[in-house]
Amino acid sequence: MGISVQVRTFTGAVEATCVHSAFAVLCGRAVSKNLPLLGFVDPYDDSVFNRSQLRGLVPELRALAEDAAAEEAEAVQEILALVAQVERKAHRYLVFNGD
Repeated sequence: MGISVQVRTFTGAVEATCVHSAFAVLCGRAVSKNLPLLGFVDPYDDSVFNRSQLRGLVPELRALAEDAAAEEAEAVQEILALVAQVERKAHRYLVFNGD
């Protein structure tokens, strides 16, 4: 199935989900660029980011989008839309859900 990205509450309820074929490619590029947050997303398990960690994750996403193919840039925009949802409400997490 690949990687999906979700907005979850502290109780684990899923408020939003996005699936894009380029998520795994983005994470792979992050590894090759030694990006410390996105580069450590586990493709086989959940990787959870709280609101404070998003301050580091967002610049990594934007850096990847700068030299990305159209499909990857689109995937970044979808993740950033979920980030905005996390930032609007307390006790929300951005979760990369591995296969």
